[in-house]
Parts: sequence; structure tokens; C-alpha cells
Amino acid sequence: MYWLVSLPHGGRVEHAWSRLQEATTYTNDYSANFKFTLPESFRVGTLDSLLALSDDLAKVNAAVEGTVNKVRRQLVELQSGVAPEDRADVWVEGQTPEGYLQRFAWNEAKYPSRRPLKEIVASIMETVQKLDDDLKVKVTEFSQLRSTLQAAARKQQGSLAVRDLSGLVPPGQLVDTENLTTLLVVVPKSARADWLGQYEQLSEFVVPRSSEAVAEDQDYVVFTVVLFKRVVDNFKTSARAKGFQVKEMKTDPEGQRSSDAELERVRADADARRAALEQWCITSYGEAFSSWIHVCAVRLFVESILRYGLPPQFLSALMRPNPKNIARLRKLLAQQFGHGVGSEHFSGEGDDMFPYVSFTLNIE
Repeated sequence: MYWLVSLPHGGRVEHAWSRLQEATTYTNDYSANFKFTLPESFRVGTLDSLLALSDDLAKVNAAVEGTVNKVRRQLVELQSGVAPEDRADVWVEGQTPEGYLQRFAWNEAKYPSRRPLKEIVASIMETVQKLDDDLKVKVTEFSQLRSTLQAAARKQQGSLAVRDLSGLVPPGQLVDTENLTTLLVVVPKSARADWLGQYEQLSEFVVPRSSEAVAEDQDYVVFTVVLFKRVVDNFKTSARAKGFQVKEMKTDPEGQRSSDAELERVRADADARRAALEQWCITSYGEAFSSWIHVCAVRLFVESILRYGLPPQFLSALMRPNPKNIARLRKLLAQQFGHGVGSEHFSGEGDDMFPYVSFTLNIE
């Protein structure tokens, strides 16, 4: 967790930085601090435009931060089955996210600071909105392909109740003549004895003692049964009434090979799509994170002008508070930097109600 703050300095910015360091880092173990430099060429505009932009920035910040977190969570999900040492790291302009934040520099080439602040924010939002839209499309496509793979895997390798049974019995063991046929029956394990005791009475013309178990899993047993073709429908009806699932056996070696090949093709497609989505998330996280910090920079400037007035005389800093000393740090900042800016109106009891500008940044 970080705090992005601006503190009034009355025209002595380096003195304010030294006071901050002395009070929070050197004398007390309250925080680690980093300079957060804002462009001097930001255009202030009118008070009305700043007030309107302040309202917009709160919404934009939430939207951009939300996209950052969505991309990050998607990447974590994609890498969940990968050993930690084999997971690809995320980078923001060649640095770790924390390193980028601690050494933030405004990207003048991408977002010229002399443009109106509203235009800068709109440009950032356009970039992030496209990332968010692309993420939705890519995740939907990957999820659909993964569902297709799961369905194909269930058909080939899943529970005996849902999978393709055509490869369980060698063709040489099947009875298939002009009058006789072999059926496969999926029976719950708990009903094995019921099946063996009843199958010959489920219909006329069932070959006695023709049922054999050919496969089983944790929940089901697959039996063969031989009977006359003309009673197949009656047998199926009676078997279903007893809770047995009847499937006709089709010997199609070519079809089985085709099903296996299709499963492998879908699996390869899913692996390729997962790898492509992972790489996209790694790249897009850096773009989204950089955009978010630029929004924070504009927001810090706007709120500081609204809080302290003109000309801009405030120290902008990034602080990493010691979790054990947060309350003490807030009190110290209010005492050291809260004078002369209406500090008597800030109780410190509400969210972000401090006599200085402060935003909390949570980096996942």
C-alpha cells in the first residue's frame, strides 16, 4: 500500500522534503518516501473546469484502477497452474510496478503536459477503455474454447455416465448379427447387484448370462448385454425405468480416431490461446498500470490546486507507510503540514479527510 500525497511548502519545496524525510524516516520509522514529480507545465484552467474535472477524475480513477486489477487477476488465473519460479513477471516500461511507481516520470511524448488536463484524461481513458474492451473479447473467446475442450474431454475421458463408450469394448467381443446386437448399459455402482439380478427380465429375448462388466469408475459400471434387435426399444424403456442408462454400441474405429484427433486439436488450440492471452495480459498490464499512475498524477495536481490555491506551492510525494504506525503517521503529517489550509475543518475520522491531499494506492 502506498499514499500519494501533496503537502504545502510555502515556496520552499526542498525544505519541505527534508522535513518530511526527517520526521517520517530518519527520526521515526513511519514511512519510506519517494519524490513524485509532476510537470510544471500543467495548465490550470478555470476554477469551474477544475471542479468539474475533479468529479470526473474520481470516476476515471476507479475505472482505470479496475481495469488494472482485472488484467492482473486474469494473469494470476492463467498462471495458477505454473510453478512460481516459472511464471512470467509483469513490467511497466522496463521496471517492476513498484519500481515504476517509486521512480515515476511523466510521459511527455505520450501525454504532452501543455494540453488541457481534460484532453489528457480523455486520451488516457480512451487507451484504457480499449484495453478493457479487448480483455472482455479475449477472455470470452478463451472461455468458449476452454468450454469446448472440457466438453470434448468429458466425452472422451470423463465420467462413464457422459463419456463416449465406443472405445471400451474391442470389436471382436461384440455380438452383431442379423438378429442379435450388443448394448452397453451404464449402472450406478450401488445398483450392480440389482442389474445382475434383473437384466434378463427387463424384456423378452435377452440372452441369459450375456452381461459382463467391461469398465468402471468411481461411480458407475458399464455392462454389455446381448439381445434380439427387435426388442431393443422395449429393453431400453424398461432399463430406464430402473435407473439404468442404455447406449447402443457402434463400432467405428475411424470415428474413434477422429474423436481423439479432434480432442488433441482443441487442446492444442486452447493451449495456444491461453499462451497468447497470458502474453497479452503481461503487455497490457504495463500499459494499464502506467495509465493509472498518470491519472493519479493529474488527480493529485487538480486536488492540490483546489485545496491550496494558486500559485502551485506544494510538495508531491509517494509514501509507503509502515503498517504498524499509520495512525501516528497521519497525526504527524497533520501537525507538520496541516497548518494554514483549514486544518480545523478536518477531523481525520472519515475516509481521506485530512488537512492535506492524500490518495491510497493498492497494488495487487
